[in-house]
Amino acid sequence: MTRPFPAWSNHDTIHPMSNQFYHVNHQIREPELRVVDQDGKQIGVISKQEAISLAEEAGKDLVLVNPSAKPPVAKIIDFSKFKYQLQQKESESKKSSKNVDIKEIRFTPFIAEGDFNNRIKKARDFLTDGNKVKLNVKFTGRQITRKEFGDKIINKAIEQLGDISSIERQPQLLGKMLIVQLQPKKTK
Repeated sequence: MTRPFPAWSNHDTIHPMSNQFYHVNHQIREPELRVVDQDGKQIGVISKQEAISLAEEAGKDLVLVNPSAKPPVAKIIDFSKFKYQLQQKESESKKSSKNVDIKEIRFTPFIAEGDFNNRIKKARDFLTDGNKVKLNVKFTGRQITRKEFGDKIINKAIEQLGDISSIERQPQLLGKMLIVQLQPKKTK
């Protein structure tokens, strides 16, 4: 079932989700193709015209699925059904992939014990939800001359969160910020 295209139309059919072009039927420019039928059986390397006539006999479309192969690979399938199946695969992969956020908790080198415990509690909640946590110790003014207090705060936080997290990025000083990134431990 060939679908004629007007002379002015763009001859490439684009898949809306993946932005990938598929050449269909007479849009295919290669003279010889490796053809696979609708059941997945290889027909072999045949001319484009023979492949299109086979597709027409089956009431299907000839779709170029791998143009970079030598010779290019084309399938005899129903193109609208093919696009629908691709769309379903992409939506399934989006569902299965978990979106991990990086949450940020800020400390100061001379933070009070109660404030420190509240922030550790919040970081623990983020980690149990499966998010990564970035711990920052911000030095203001002349506090940068006493980096050992920032190291002490970071090490204490890492120790208290060590049962549910592991260090993803080691502590490092960037400007006036001491930063460490934690990730939740993998559960079996």
